[in-house]
Amino acid sequence: MKSFLILEDGTVFEGTHIGARKEIVSEIVFNTSMAGYLEVLTDPSYAGQAVCMTYPLIGNYGICRDDMESKRPWPDGFIVRELSRIPSNFRCDITIQQFLEDNGVPGIAGIDTRALTRILREKGTMNGMITTDSSYNLETIIPKLKAYTTGRVVERVSCAEKYTLTGTKELAENGPLSGSASFQKAAFEAGVREKKPSLVRRLNGAGLRVALLDLGAKDNIAESLAARGCEVTVYPAWTAAEEILADHPDGIMLSNGPGDPKECTNIINEIRKLYASDTPIFAICLGHQLMALATGADTFKMKYGHRGGNHPVKDLETGRVYISSQNHGYVVDTDKLDRAVAVPAFINVNDGTNEGLSYTGKQIFTVQFHPEACPGPQDSSYLFDRFIEKIKTKSNSK
Repeated sequence: MKSFLILEDGTVFEGTHIGARKEIVSEIVFNTSMAGYLEVLTDPSYAGQAVCMTYPLIGNYGICRDDMESKRPWPDGFIVRELSRIPSNFRCDITIQQFLEDNGVPGIAGIDTRALTRILREKGTMNGMITTDSSYNLETIIPKLKAYTTGRVVERVSCAEKYTLTGTKELAENGPLSGSASFQKAAFEAGVREKKPSLVRRLNGAGLRVALLDLGAKDNIAESLAARGCEVTVYPAWTAAEEILADHPDGIMLSNGPGDPKECTNIINEIRKLYASDTPIFAICLGHQLMALATGADTFKMKYGHRGGNHPVKDLETGRVYISSQNHGYVVDTDKLDRAVAVPAFINVNDGTNEGLSYTGKQIFTVQFHPEACPGPQDSSYLFDRFIEKIKTKSNSK
């Protein structure tokens, strides 16, 4: 069946329909990862967007549910050059085509994804439509595309209620969801699926209690902490700061998530209270942006964003460069940053944009990239250990 991708500048790509049969309007973005398409599809940060994969062949190892970063896929649509219909992988559960159909995600294959990516790089991220209607009318469609916004998507992707994951010695040795009975019970009730064995084998966070504010968190954030022995309590995005602080966490994590950070006004107000509490805080991606907004800084939308597993970032303290996994379309404006409040800690080697902040006089640091890195390299996973050390430093100073 024919399918069409229509961009708001009037460009039309003709290809083959894949996935669920339905029409969608969404923001069109591209991801440069060469593998990890399932982790991309199940990353809640893609809510409100349709993803174009720049790697030409997608689906060749099928779908392995153990690798999912949440319980379902979140992109509105999926755009590929070629979709593999016959996967080859002993861990494969179903084909990617069946996965898209089962979860109501439409897509298009057979288009020149290099040309689409070049358009988005030159003109910037734009909205588009995926449709199988060959009688489309550009005069009526383009105004609809230009009017589209992702809206307040954080509330859509966050967990519905609080739950806890408990890290144990057995957990760290055997994998995040094969440990204690209490962990398995909490995971079952939270709808988290069994994971492959963790690469982490240390328990430097044993006995520590971490509150994770779920703004659209990938599962591996909580699992990276639990595998280090931490007890992780996950809170819905709209949770009041007073409720989190009343549980007396040793540290607080702010997760990744989708959408324009400036639309999260209520969440920003609560984060401002968390900042004032003097509790050690580590924030990733959207959490990084919201902490900056909560402390008087500003953010702006990038031309086409950073999405992929090959983005170099420089640690300004050590001078070392790490290859990072990223997925964001907004960035903190360091020109409007009060250096008495926070200073840049990481920068992007390619374009010089901010990739992290260290907060003056606080045990708080934030990064724009993903240290849990699924998909992507594990270069910056040490940041979870840095967070644990900050918690211990704060505890020892009491």
